[in-house]
Amino acid sequence: MTQTLEQPVIRGVRFFLAHTPGLVRYGSKPSRDMARDATIAMAIGTHLRSYEAAVAYPPNRAFLGHIHPDALTSIPKPWFTSDGPGARWGAHGELMPEEEFYGLLKICDVFELVRLEASFVKEVRTALAAHPLLTTADLERLGPGVSEADIVAQCDGTMPALPLYLRNGRLIGCMQSAHEEDAALAADVLLENLACKASAVMALRTLLAQEQLDPNAIPYVLNSGEEAVGDRYQRGGGNLAKAVAEMCACQSATGVDIKGFCCGPVHALAVAGSLVSARVFSQVAVVGGGALAKLGMKYRGHLQHDQPVLEDVLAAVAIVVGPDDGRSPRLRLDALGRHTVAAGSSQKAIFEHLVSAPLARLGLRFTEVDKYATELHNPEVTEPAGSGNVPQLNYRVIAGLAALRKEITPAQVPDFVATHGMPGYSPTQGHIASAVPFLGHAVDGLRDGSMQRVMFLAKGSLFLGRMRQMADGMSFILERNV
Repeated sequence: MTQTLEQPVIRGVRFFLAHTPGLVRYGSKPSRDMARDATIAMAIGTHLRSYEAAVAYPPNRAFLGHIHPDALTSIPKPWFTSDGPGARWGAHGELMPEEEFYGLLKICDVFELVRLEASFVKEVRTALAAHPLLTTADLERLGPGVSEADIVAQCDGTMPALPLYLRNGRLIGCMQSAHEEDAALAADVLLENLACKASAVMALRTLLAQEQLDPNAIPYVLNSGEEAVGDRYQRGGGNLAKAVAEMCACQSATGVDIKGFCCGPVHALAVAGSLVSARVFSQVAVVGGGALAKLGMKYRGHLQHDQPVLEDVLAAVAIVVGPDDGRSPRLRLDALGRHTVAAGSSQKAIFEHLVSAPLARLGLRFTEVDKYATELHNPEVTEPAGSGNVPQLNYRVIAGLAALRKEITPAQVPDFVATHGMPGYSPTQGHIASAVPFLGHAVDGLRDGSMQRVMFLAKGSLFLGRMRQMADGMSFILERNV
């Protein structure tokens, strides 16, 4: 019997930010530089911002849905001097203080590798008890804590643990290694993996709670984070998807990890939509946790310009794809953009495959897409480091293609960029920054009718793995459900 295909929709999306200035020292770039020059730690320490400053930061507010990204154009720069209103919870998620995130790491640690100092545990238990998404069972996982002397001994032992500090330099715990000889189970790697897990857990818990979705009605989870969970025999074996499902009470779920550098979430959404369309699974959750290795990645430029180290937050996302409910935006599987092996690596070729080809397939003009969401890196992070304004460059390429097809004139390029693009505002967390930060705003706009169509395009750097020279790319279109 022939079975009709299901129309997949994005049922909901939520984000999670953790302000983690104390973990900046363990970002890949700062940790390597500090190993060569101990004075860098002090320089970074004097440029770490407070939680209040992070909450008030306009790009963070745009990320969490307090304001629309377009509103950033009217906020004077530098944005990091903003003393505007700030709130922990936005329409699309929360920004958790570092003290509570350390407690969350302990809660998500099922192998007792995180050890927290007893008085700190007492403090953080009180704070976390007020969190609407944490349970009594979660708080019990904090345990009683250990003495500071025990933590120091762990850090100086034969299998050294990684000390954990707050922004002010207070030692509050440590992350232990899980094996004496396995580099894949070293403390720094495990901390990366656990941070990814914990942040993804909070994004998915937020989504399930706020959209009133039954965790037991999620049969499949796809993790699109950038971590490599495994051991020395299979360093990226996984499976963080199932670990996140466990912590979110998705008792009927299984899942798998999908890797694609910055393209990971978009690849995962294409797979999720296909599984729902084929009725293999009724709903699929796509998650992507924060990338600890990218904290402080461009700190040198920030110090050089005497500005705060802005890469001090971990970012995570959770998305649920399900069958057509009559109101949620439709995921157009018939217009996926793909950067194929034969495409070549020029910017023009990449955008032709990711933008022009899908639009042509649907018979659409460039101007019939309300917004293009691409690499939404915050320029206040990238420009001081010499990386330029990445979103602006991408939008000019898209506008240039529209001009080449004579759908707009060259003189209309700036207006096209202003209308169909947006300022960058995402933390530079790789897979998180590439397109998906706008999903929350897009779902809102497509539901209320203020937008009809949004395109999301992500680019990935496959050459970083030294297995091929080319880049990668994937795009999809969301349409209003009418």
